[in-house]
Formats: sequence, structure tokens, C-alpha cells
Amino acid sequence: MRLFLYDTLSAGEKALPEGPIKLYVCGVTPYDTTHLGHAFTFVQFDVLVRGMRWLAPRREVTYIQNVTDIDDSILARARKLGVDWRALGDDQVKLYTEDMQALRVAGPRHLVRATSAIPTIQGLIQVLLDRAAAYTANSGSVFFRVRSRPSYGELSRLSRTRMLEIAGQQDDADLDDPRKEDPLDFALWKGWSGREDEPCWDSPWGRGRPGWHIECSALCRQYLGEQLSVHGGGADLIFPHHESEIAQSETALGVRPFAEIWSHVAMVRMDGEKMSKSLGNMVFVRKLLEQFSANAVRVYLLEHHYRQAWEWSPAEMDAAARRASALESAARAPDTTPAETREAFGAALAHDLDTPRALEVLEKASGASARDLGGVLGLEL
Repeated sequence: MRLFLYDTLSAGEKALPEGPIKLYVCGVTPYDTTHLGHAFTFVQFDVLVRGMRWLAPRREVTYIQNVTDIDDSILARARKLGVDWRALGDDQVKLYTEDMQALRVAGPRHLVRATSAIPTIQGLIQVLLDRAAAYTANSGSVFFRVRSRPSYGELSRLSRTRMLEIAGQQDDADLDDPRKEDPLDFALWKGWSGREDEPCWDSPWGRGRPGWHIECSALCRQYLGEQLSVHGGGADLIFPHHESEIAQSETALGVRPFAEIWSHVAMVRMDGEKMSKSLGNMVFVRKLLEQFSANAVRVYLLEHHYRQAWEWSPAEMDAAARRASALESAARAPDTTPAETREAFGAALAHDLDTPRALEVLEKASGASARDLGGVLGLEL
């Protein structure tokens, strides 16, 4: 049974390519503990990996996830707390890893930090400079030249006006930087400010540190090669992050498409706004697990289709806990599962990872069958 996923770039469902699967998912920026929005994203990709391996057990799946361990947000938080940026990142990565383990999210094959790929990052930047797709500026910075890429905007389908609005809302917004040829040009390398608490590395263009987008292109190249099967992340990354990643990766590597499927998980909302660290409106996984089981939290998350934005609801969380308890009870009962249940469960996952439907099918199973199918959803029944 082939698994079909919605592809953001083509705006339609596509079958997973044949052969080994190379999956890259954009991970966390470690300056605060894991909130429910993070959990929704990583639980969904966890189920995707589990589902791929269940539907095609002999297929190789290589899953890479990054950690953005250096950017403006981390430096700002470290300064506010009066701690070293490395120590902040180490502490938060540890907490994030513990939270994922508590939710039974299986780790990727490699969880890699942006700062581990500095040589690869610099190599890609040099190729972009050589191809006139990037240019150097004063103070050792390097910018990607957006006008060198006529297809820029193909993933997000945004107007230039809207792209400028969103770019101006980023933590590292630099639309007014006079060194840039175009306000939409983005930093590949940021020249060192001279601050002692800001990390920097030597480069052919001067001391500095990577821009945000280039880290993922470099890590993909380093661990998965020139082309990916699936590239995933939260829907808030479509622009500017993934849009820019396509532009720089395809220009530097000369391979199109960079990713055969772009898969994006919708946002979790709280009080009508996207749940995010920047807004401070968060339900933390760690606190939630003090009251509810991992099964209950996973059921709550998987009741929502990954492309469906939804609002945090304490009442719905309580209902999910009761549903999880009922599934656990059924798994302890004799196995009277209807013959067609396994096929229906597989069909639900194969159709754009329809976890709400998969849960409905699971409720018809009992005994060993319930435990087996529940395990594909990461439930311990």
C-alpha cells in the first residue's frame, strides 16, 4: 500500500517516491522548553516514520532533524538570562529530548546542530558566490541575491508585498539593511558584530556566523545528499525559511526538485493566536504530562489531521484522556478485531496520514491487534 502525502509545492497529493526514503524535518530553536505546537509537529512526523515502516517494512528510512543552536533569538535570550549561549542551548536540547522521549517520539537517526556544519555551510556559500547568486557586503556579511532566482516564491505563492510583510516580522528582520540590493535578499553569513558574547567563526569573507536558512541546506547536503524524498516542518516555516532553502539549495547543488515532497504541519492556536515562544502563549508538554498520560496527549494530538489548524481546549484534552483509557481497556480484552480493520487502518495512514480516521478504526480493534495498530500511532496499549 503506497503512502500519499500532500505536497505544498504542487498543492496536491503525491505518492512517496520508490526506494529509500530520505526525510529531513526542521527542528527546534532551543531557547525554551517544548510546547504543544512543537509536540504536534514532531508527533505527526513520528507517526509518518512509523507508518512508512509499517506499510513497507523493508524500505529504508533515514530521518534527520536539526537543532538551530545559533541564531538571534538564542543570543537575545542568553543575554537576557545572563548565561552563555552554548549552555542555554545544551540545557534546552536536553529538556526537548526528554519531552520527546516522554511522549514516546522516537528519535531521528541524527539530531544535528547547525554549528556542526560550518565547513559545509561555507562551501555552499562559496558556490553561490561563484554563481553570482550571492554577494558580499561590508562587515563580512554575505547575502543571497533573490533576483537570481526567478522562481522565488513558488512554494508560498505569496505576493512580493506579503513576503515583505512576513520577512519584517521575523526575529532577525533586516529589511532596511542598506547593504542589501533587495529587501528580500537574506543573510547567508552574518559578519561578526564585535560583541564578546556573540560567537563567530573564521571564513573567507571575514569572521561571522551562519544565517538561518543556510544551515538546513548544509545539513541536508551533509547527511542526505543533493535531493530529499520528504522535507517537513511547521507551516510557519514555508516562508521565508523553506522558500529560501529551495532557492539556495537548488542554485548551489544544481538539482531540481530539492525535495520531492514538502510536508507542513498546521499551527496549534491558543486564545485565537498561533501558539509560539515569541507570543508567550504556550501549553508546555512537560506540565501537561504531569496531569495526563503520554497516550492521552498523543491521542489528543492525533485527533487533529496534521494539516488542520486547531485551538487548544482543556475540555477536549479531558475527552482525549477518556478515549485513551478506553483504548487501553480494549487492548487488555480478548482479540475480536474484525478482519477488515488492519486494511482500513493502513488505508487511513496511506491517505495523507489521516490519523483521526486511523484512531476511529483503532477503536474497533481489541487485544493483540489493538496493541499492534496502536503502536503504529506511538500508543502503548
